[in-house]
Amino acid sequence: MRVPSASNIAKKWARVTAERTVDYEQGVRNPQADWADETQAAEGRYEEGLKLSMAQKRFGKGVGAAGTAKQQKASIEKGVEEGRWSGGVRVAEPEMASGMDAVVRVMEGVKLPPKYPKGDPRNLERVKAVAMALSAMKRGK
Repeated sequence: MRVPSASNIAKKWARVTAERTVDYEQGVRNPQADWADETQAAEGRYEEGLKLSMAQKRFGKGVGAAGTAKQQKASIEKGVEEGRWSGGVRVAEPEMASGMDAVVRVMEGVKLPPKYPKGDPRNLERVKAVAMALSAMKRGK
């Protein structure tokens, strides 16, 4: 059986797939099934997959196989050079503001204990007050 080289397959994939922005958007806007429904229905499979992955130590194996150099190269090329990082940050501004609203309200309500001289271990009580308030917010208390 004749098969194109992996290099040629990758070149064609990069060339053709990059031009399918409209198809991608249409697929997101008009899915065959509802994303939230399908994702919630998959929770059991997700949990089982995680358990299996953990039992087989796949996370560490994957990290070891990729290595730091691959992670850095991909992060820089995709995030910085292709503008995904900056574009994604700009698009996410409203969600960031919305997500920070509750944090700001909680922080504004924290009564900090007195401040002591620099290096005084009692100053850690100020950190504890903030940590406890944010933890309670996260747990819904």
